[in-house]
Amino acid sequence: MWYVYIIRSVEFPEQEYIGATEDLKRRIPEHNAGRSTHTAKFKPWVLVWYCAFPDKLKALAFEKYLKSHSGRAFTKKRLC
Repeated sequence: MWYVYIIRSVEFPEQEYIGATEDLKRRIPEHNAGRSTHTAKFKPWVLVWYCAFPDKLKALAFEKYLKSHSGRAFTKKRLC
């Protein structure tokens, strides 16, 4: 199972990050430990949304969509 997720910074709530992973329970603590260069300076993070996909390629395609301009608008309106 693959997951697409959105996390939000606790100290900087305007900062959100969209990612994909095969192990969501491991990935969130990695963000909070500063192991990702993209999220280290805005930690700690809280999970605000996730979706499970049975297929890696579909998960990565949806992650790419959410990072697009129309995907960000969809996220603001429908997910968070």
